Amino acid sequence: MWQTWNDLLFAHWPIDPDALGRLMPRALPPETFEGQAWIAVVPFWMSGVRFRRIRPVPGTSTFPELNVRTYVNVGGKPGVYFFSLDAANRVAVETARRWFHLPYLYADMQTHAEGETIHYSSKRTDGRGAPAELRGWFKPAGPVFRTQPGTLEYWLTERYCLYTIDDQGRVARADILHDPWPLQVAEAEFQAQTMLSSHGIQPFDQPPLLHFAKRLKIVAWTPRPVT
Repeated sequence: MWQTWNDLLFAHWPIDPDALGRLMPRALPPETFEGQAWIAVVPFWMSGVRFRRIRPVPGTSTFPELNVRTYVNVGGKPGVYFFSLDAANRVAVETARRWFHLPYLYADMQTHAEGETIHYSSKRTDGRGAPAELRGWFKPAGPVFRTQPGTLEYWLTERYCLYTIDDQGRVARADILHDPWPLQVAEAEFQAQTMLSSHGIQPFDQPPLLHFAKRLKIVAWTPRPVT
């Protein structure tokens, strides 16, 4: 599958790894950086969404998405684990739940830009998940930079696969290909943010670590069992 991610915010909070692990599948414990686990809320919008050899379908290839994610490592390959993926496209939600075994949920979502400031709102309406909302704004606040191996920013973002649990209860991995993230330090303000609490997640009480990325093209493969 081809996708382009646009106007993306990484909002990361540190969290106790034992507390986080109790909310995750036993086969996918959280990975830590210097003994600390991290949880992220990631709003953005997608464009150019299509499967291989299929042209984008009008009305289904561009839509907002909002992820709650953390980090895992299976067999020495670091990746992402998603608690939820909210999207404003019902076809995309049902397709991703079926083919990618991912916890996609439908939400009413809007996003628009005023200069460099991105205004974003999302309210989950899908009964398969707990009510959750995000409302606020964010913007870049520094020049583009490339992360360096060994840094926290590299560890959080330079991950080229996702992990999930398939219908047979096996750990499955979907590989993802993209260029290194063009990150910028960011500013943000949330008038409402219940994405984490909807999963019973309580990060440490401190401001989030914020990064912005204007655009990134990616290719994703179907998950395959690894255990």
